[in-house]
Amino acid sequence: MNFLSRRRFILTAGAACLGGGPLGRAAGGDAKLEIEVDNGGWGKASPSDIRAIVISAADEVWPYCAGERIKPVRVYHRDDFPQTDFLHDWRGRVRIGLHSDDGHWAQMAFQFGHEFCHALAQHSAVALHGWHPPRHANLWFEESLCETSSLFVLRRLAATWQEHPPYENWRSYAPAMAKYAADRMALPEHQLPANTTFQEWFRQNEASMRANAALREKNVIVARQMLPIFEAEPAGWDAVCYLNLGAHLPGKSLVQHLAEWQTNSPAAVRPFVTKIAGLFPSAAGPGVG
Repeated sequence: MNFLSRRRFILTAGAACLGGGPLGRAAGGDAKLEIEVDNGGWGKASPSDIRAIVISAADEVWPYCAGERIKPVRVYHRDDFPQTDFLHDWRGRVRIGLHSDDGHWAQMAFQFGHEFCHALAQHSAVALHGWHPPRHANLWFEESLCETSSLFVLRRLAATWQEHPPYENWRSYAPAMAKYAADRMALPEHQLPANTTFQEWFRQNEASMRANAALREKNVIVARQMLPIFEAEPAGWDAVCYLNLGAHLPGKSLVQHLAEWQTNSPAAVRPFVTKIAGLFPSAAGPGVG
């Protein structure tokens, strides 16, 4: 996903595109998540294969968002980078573009895991109540949550596909899911420097992340801290739908952003948000830009 490209939109047109279209409800509701896949661009892979991958990936997160609602998702192929479009299409569907093809199932699940997290944060029914231009100084935090989602999805699929793969002959791909996640986490640029705590590292790097939300090596370092919390309490994914309901202040501090997230989240997941917020130094710097 390219940060600058995915954030280019016309404000008035965006507001107009947010209405219309049916909404799917998560587990515990009265409708399933609707996912459609475009026909072209997938190389040797069929649209039905792509749909099986993305549904399988979504099923590792969406059931924990019980009672939430989201419009149908349209998955299409991109030749440049994956992204979740900020605007809906003419039928009111959430558009998720993937830059993957052929039989790269782990890569596809990884990309969809990231983008589906953006969809929860920006396109779920409750998120749309707080709709506003998403570019702000704490956008790096959402990007880091989405990196967490990618790793979470892959590691869960590695176990799920051992028992219940979308197709029986895909069972053998389960180890590739775990390897893709492990390889990404093992990259040198995704490690904390030697003899440096995460809080020390964060104090040194927060300003650069606030200036550029998509510094992937830093997003993954943050994601590595959050991943164990999500894996221990996957019901916390429901809180992502409430991430962007706070004050529309582009330069507000992380402390305020996290406090608003907790306040706006359902009571059941507020303790979870507290655990995530506790990863970060309480003396986070003042808002910039």
